[in-house]
Amino acid sequence: MSSKPRMLLSDQLCFAIYACYREICRIYRPLLDKLDLTYPQYLVLLALWEHEKLSIKELGQHLQLDSGTLTPMLKRMESANLVIRKRCLEDERKVWITLTEKGIQLEEKVACIPETLIEKSGVPEEQFLHMRNQLQELQAHLHQMSKSE
Repeated sequence: MSSKPRMLLSDQLCFAIYACYREICRIYRPLLDKLDLTYPQYLVLLALWEHEKLSIKELGQHLQLDSGTLTPMLKRMESANLVIRKRCLEDERKVWITLTEKGIQLEEKVACIPETLIEKSGVPEEQFLHMRNQLQELQAHLHQMSKSE
């Protein structure tokens, strides 16, 4: 009889991160619903508030999403008057994404979201930020490893 190690769900880092992500989205949802935003749209806005103007390719790199995922979402965001998509005159394959005035003004309305998450987590802010930094390091390391394979 072999003593094969048991695979327990509770031992899996991937599940802990996935379950935590779902809880974070549950906390964000009512805050974003009030503004008629989805979580992925919120991420697009965060990137644009930081960089002001990005190509779809650059935005995809920041969010780690492909253009097939981004393009329909950006079209919906353009219809909602949050972003402007504009072809580059020098290279028509490139599409620039910028914020509209409505998109810019949303930044103030969502500024409470990170604080709300920290507060609702019940974890001290210093510990919360330490965990975030550790996950960012892990993600960067895993991303680098996957690029070298």
